[in-house]
Amino acid sequence: MTSMTLVRQIAARPALVFDAMTTPEGIASWWGPDEGPVLLAETDVRVGGSFRVRFRMLDGTEHESEGRYLEVIRPERIVMSWRWTENGETDEGDEESRIEIGLRPIDSGTELTFTHARLQSEASRASHQDGWRGSLDKLVRHFAQG
Repeated sequence: MTSMTLVRQIAARPALVFDAMTTPEGIASWWGPDEGPVLLAETDVRVGGSFRVRFRMLDGTEHESEGRYLEVIRPERIVMSWRWTENGETDEGDEESRIEIGLRPIDSGTELTFTHARLQSEASRASHQDGWRGSLDKLVRHFAQG
């Protein structure tokens, strides 16, 4: 198993970034690696609560993921399980992985540390890193415009 970590500085205070990462409206503004739309975002942000997000990429492909919130400390930490699904069914062979998000106040807003762990292969790590890089860059741009 392998993991990847990305760090971003965001021009908003941690509570606003936390909301963008946990509310359907917030998720719609940044989730997905390119400019394609979020089609569905459902969240129940509490320990044991679940989330589900479906997005369409610019090439027309659609992707859906789901998981459970394992730790929620507003506005500084979110830990959740993660897996890809297809039409509401768990992808065959796609093991559950783990996402940890840390939000720390800094002078310019928030330092976000995003770790996706328990990935099954180097190829999966590289693919997820590319996807999350695009998504987090959109999150940075979202607050830079605001």
